[in-house]
Amino acid sequence: MEQLSPVFSVSELNEYVSHLLSGDPNMQNVQVCGEISGLRRHTSGHLYFSLKDANAAVRCVMFQGSVRYLSFIPKDGMQVRLAGTADLYPRDGSFQLVAASLRREGEGEMYARFLAYKDELFRQGAFDPARKKPIPAFPACVGVVTSPVGAVWQDIKNVSHRRFPGLPLLLYPAAVQGEGAAAAIGAAIALANREKRADVLIVGRGGGTLEELWAFNEPAVVNAILGSEIPVISAVGHETDTTVADFVADLRAPTPSAAAELAVPDRAALAESLQTLVARLKRALATGLAEKRYALQRLAGAPAFVRPTQRLVQGRQRLDDGCLRLQYGAQAALRSARANLEAQLLRLRGGSVSEILSRGYVWVCDTAGAAVVAAKDLALGQALTLHFADGSVGAIINRPFKTTAERRGEAE
Repeated sequence: MEQLSPVFSVSELNEYVSHLLSGDPNMQNVQVCGEISGLRRHTSGHLYFSLKDANAAVRCVMFQGSVRYLSFIPKDGMQVRLAGTADLYPRDGSFQLVAASLRREGEGEMYARFLAYKDELFRQGAFDPARKKPIPAFPACVGVVTSPVGAVWQDIKNVSHRRFPGLPLLLYPAAVQGEGAAAAIGAAIALANREKRADVLIVGRGGGTLEELWAFNEPAVVNAILGSEIPVISAVGHETDTTVADFVADLRAPTPSAAAELAVPDRAALAESLQTLVARLKRALATGLAEKRYALQRLAGAPAFVRPTQRLVQGRQRLDDGCLRLQYGAQAALRSARANLEAQLLRLRGGSVSEILSRGYVWVCDTAGAAVVAAKDLALGQALTLHFADGSVGAIINRPFKTTAERRGEAE
């Protein structure tokens, strides 16, 4: 009679295999060399990654208690030697290595190529912020370069529809992994630039290991991004994943969904902002209108508008008063000028030769008509002319010059 094999549940089978591994002394102190790939640090401090070589890969976990003793920071592409225990994770039946320690063996060839290419582009100025194009705030169309069958395209569509329903999205399909992926991505970017239908391009894919994301480190993709006239947002992998495309793109998004958030405006927020602006404009118009109305009311209440005929009469009276003041002022000025003129005439009249001669004075001139003003200037026998008020007579000097004191002495 054939003996029936036992029937296990999935949980029982996984537990059984786990016990087999834990009971095998050869699996309790395993040392494995390989290249770190897909490294992920959990918020708890645990590290999750894979070790791979050219032909295979194995999942690994290193718990926080062991992580704190590491002398270096693990990164994708590093060659390491792991010491630990082989185990089966019962929940999902996955074989894994639980690392007790890691020793760095050197960086993997692929990661070294990544660093060398990145450094070369940096020296060429490909990462210079000055060459990066601004992302349009209100694109009329958003282009997406990614796989048409992956979750990335669906995520971007969902985010776009939530933020701005009806905004056109244009898919430029391309393989994003494997042989020929870099050429396909570069060709899709070039096609978008020839068509000039999209205002911004999202170029990306979901997360993965370094080799799975390698197409975005290839010159075909990098040169296409650098040569794109359309602004490019890179959206490759998760936030911890980094490719050369992230450095040369005009903007890097941590995830494809975040790229859609950056590229697609929020219509609800725009509508709210517009409503706020309209309300502010209405308030400003109402305030301005109220100020103008108040100014008009003040102007309408001015006396010139309330009693215009009275203002006219008052103006006429002020004009008449002004004319009278002008007339009185002119008459006073005329009288003053006339009095001044008469005074000047009197002074002129009192100082004329005829007036002086009429008072008994004589004007003495020599024969040449020059006035004689000093007796000492005359000589005996000199002819003179004496001018009186009623005429002139001739005279000759017949006595010599003597001073007034001398004549006074002779008289005494």
